[in-house]
Amino acid sequence: MGCCQSSLFKRTRSDKDRYPQTTGLNHTPPSNGTDAAAAGVGDGGEGAGGVPAFSEFSLADLKAATNNFSSDFIVSESGEKAPNVVYKGRLQNRRWIAVKKFTKLAWPDPKQFADEAWGVGKLRHRRLANLIGYCCDGDERLLVAEYMPNDTLAKHLFHWENQTIEWAMRLRVALYIAEALDYCSAEGRPLYHDLNAYRVLFDENGDPRLSCFGMMKNSRDGKSYSTNLAYTPPEYLRNGRVTPESVIFSFGTVLLDLLSGKHIPPSHALDMIRGKNIPLLMDSHLEGNFSTEEATVVFELASQCLQYEPRERPSPRNLVETLAPLQNKPDVPSYVMLGIPKHEEAPPTPQHPLSPMGDACTRMDLTAIHQILVMTHYKDDEGTNELSFQEWTQQMRDMLEARKRGDLAFRDKDFKTAIDCYSQFIDVGTMVSPTVYARRSLCYLLCDQPDTALRDAMQAQCVYPDWSTAFYMQAVALAKLDMHKDAADMLNEAAALEEKRQRGGRGS
Repeated sequence: MGCCQSSLFKRTRSDKDRYPQTTGLNHTPPSNGTDAAAAGVGDGGEGAGGVPAFSEFSLADLKAATNNFSSDFIVSESGEKAPNVVYKGRLQNRRWIAVKKFTKLAWPDPKQFADEAWGVGKLRHRRLANLIGYCCDGDERLLVAEYMPNDTLAKHLFHWENQTIEWAMRLRVALYIAEALDYCSAEGRPLYHDLNAYRVLFDENGDPRLSCFGMMKNSRDGKSYSTNLAYTPPEYLRNGRVTPESVIFSFGTVLLDLLSGKHIPPSHALDMIRGKNIPLLMDSHLEGNFSTEEATVVFELASQCLQYEPRERPSPRNLVETLAPLQNKPDVPSYVMLGIPKHEEAPPTPQHPLSPMGDACTRMDLTAIHQILVMTHYKDDEGTNELSFQEWTQQMRDMLEARKRGDLAFRDKDFKTAIDCYSQFIDVGTMVSPTVYARRSLCYLLCDQPDTALRDAMQAQCVYPDWSTAFYMQAVALAKLDMHKDAADMLNEAAALEEKRQRGGRGS
């Protein structure tokens, strides 16, 4: 029990308000002095719940998250045949992740790989699927990023089943990716390797994001282009190097994809643009539902991006300035334009009958949860601590006095004082109490700090792994963080534990 308390969340004071970290992380940056604090959120802000600070993961963490890198968890477009396979996974804190597994010889030097990863890991922007960690273990080289659940631009554009992407959404994709490139360029990371429609991902709200994996070279020598050479920047064919201007060329090919709904070789497209055959290039699945004036602007921009001479191509800032005025449905959510369901606003009914605590958590009734925790007092702590007579020191008496003051404040709904008192009790570390963690978790929820509340609920589970209250409190915190599917899973697990207890098993 004690090991969970000491190692589950080793955090610095500056990290305390970010989203919960994973277990077993090593927070030591590489020896070149890269500052972990730089992994905070950039100008683009952060999504619901925040983006975790960049960290080193253990191989055991990532094996557990991906079911030992099961083929069922592969999300790469080419499956296991991809040069560097990408898996989806789920960490112990319930966060979904994407894990890119490099071939063993791609990065022989672990320090070189770590330094490159830390450089990319400093970036934080709402237009990126951000890099949140890496792993160097033996021959293994892995990157960990935010998981984007709604497929790639290639899937929506070329292999759609329900509906094609409407014109306004295509303009939004172009702008958002241009904003991502502009941010990266401003942050001193202007290179992006093999930008294409597979690198554009859609998040839980249907918003397009640029995969951070393209910010990292696929190998130490930078040989990154795996697509047909007809789509590669001409200077890459000459010298084998990616430049910032090469990225703009690749962005031009993505603009052609968005316009035509097909993957057209740039040389062919340029011939048609020069011949004023723009209507023939437009995606027929749009059925004419687009602005010819806007399409002409985008075609002209694509033509500029695809110039043979790199110096004649626009800058990332130019891309944003050209595309921003074209946005014509700013108030329509992306998931509506994509025709995908919005993530659930409330968790579905659990599969097991609910107790009063379960019912209160399902309804997100914090007042009712408070009344239940006051009434149950500490009966669920039985057996979690066994103290000898020698341990009843003055420090112990002071600690129990802090808990008593916390209980009085909790009963009287003075939640900030309760947090302070319970924190004094927890920080001494002589006793562990799942009830104190659950009560402090509720205090944090009532103080509008759901990320911190989730950490406490997870600590309560560590101390008492079969305690349904710990799972219920996690469900409420997850719902507050808009992670509704995860919250529903937690509600079901809590209800199942209650049902097990009623049949004679331990759990409450």
